[in-house]
Amino acid sequence: MSLQGILILIIVGMIAGWLAGVIWKGRGFGLVPNIVIGIVGSFVGGFLFRLLGIAAHNLVGSIAAALAGALVLLFVISKIRR
Repeated sequence: MSLQGILILIIVGMIAGWLAGVIWKGRGFGLVPNIVIGIVGSFVGGFLFRLLGIAAHNLVGSIAAALAGALVLLFVISKIRR
């Protein structure tokens, strides 16, 4: 993966983390942790989408995959913290 691809992945992850925090309705972990979760979630979401056979070829699809991964991570982390 090129440096440009990695930077785009990080930016998409940041957007997805912020959106996941908004969707999670205050049950997130704050702005910075949600952004980090979004970046990690972009990897998880991409993996999950590939397992399901869903292709994300554009920016909106990439954000959707990262958002799905971030929401899954927020769910798992919230269950672990209890």
